[in-house]
Amino acid sequence: MSLFTDGEAYERLMGRWSRTAGAVFLDWLSLPKGLNWLDVGCGTGAFTELVIDRCAPSNITGVDPAEDQIAYARNRPAAERATFRIAEAQSLPFVDREFDVAAMALVISFVPDAAKAAGEMKRVVRPQGTVAAYMWDILGGGFIQRPLVEALGAMGVDVPPATGRKNSSIEELRSLFEGAGLNQVATRTIEIEVSYANFEDYWSAQTGLANPVVQPIRKMSEPDVARLQAYLRERLPIDRGGRIAYPARANAVKGRREPD
Repeated sequence: MSLFTDGEAYERLMGRWSRTAGAVFLDWLSLPKGLNWLDVGCGTGAFTELVIDRCAPSNITGVDPAEDQIAYARNRPAAERATFRIAEAQSLPFVDREFDVAAMALVISFVPDAAKAAGEMKRVVRPQGTVAAYMWDILGGGFIQRPLVEALGAMGVDVPPATGRKNSSIEELRSLFEGAGLNQVATRTIEIEVSYANFEDYWSAQTGLANPVVQPIRKMSEPDVARLQAYLRERLPIDRGGRIAYPARANAVKGRREPD
């Protein structure tokens, strides 16, 4: 999680796509309004804001271990109706049964101990409460930076995969939630389109955050960066107007805490 410390750059890379996938995710959860929500790994607050807009929570709290992300979240409109705190997913600073819903948006593959985090989310929701998560399908090629990763690979540059990438699969998400003792566990796939106005828009958004995909690019010589850009220009789906669009995919899981 410490790699995602630049709130503005993260918002440009991920914020709008988090909201697009998140809207489908929230429709799938189909929860009533007026609930007390916890957004685990809230980052810039993009998903927190979406919950406020679509679910009318009575209260919502967002937690994230990255100080810069929380600082960014506290300066967006959602901060007027949300509380943001610095905290780890594996050790949530809340009493048992405090929330109606605990959700994790695009985070679970970056949590060092996802099973512990799932257990913590279960702990802090009330009986009959909902625990849910969604994550880009990294193993299945659904990650929004997939074209960039493939281009780097073609140049002989290996991008270290996320250590928790297995947790992005439908099967592993189900296993994590069932292992946490949640009931009525269900899963689904979320398909979206990622689009950029032109190549410059694509490049600046995709490379602005120094995450593991971008770190090798920061070390490249200018000629090598130019080669990478040329490779992408040749292979990205670019229409006559210069717009770039391609599919991305996330996997989602939800479960319910039954009465003890």
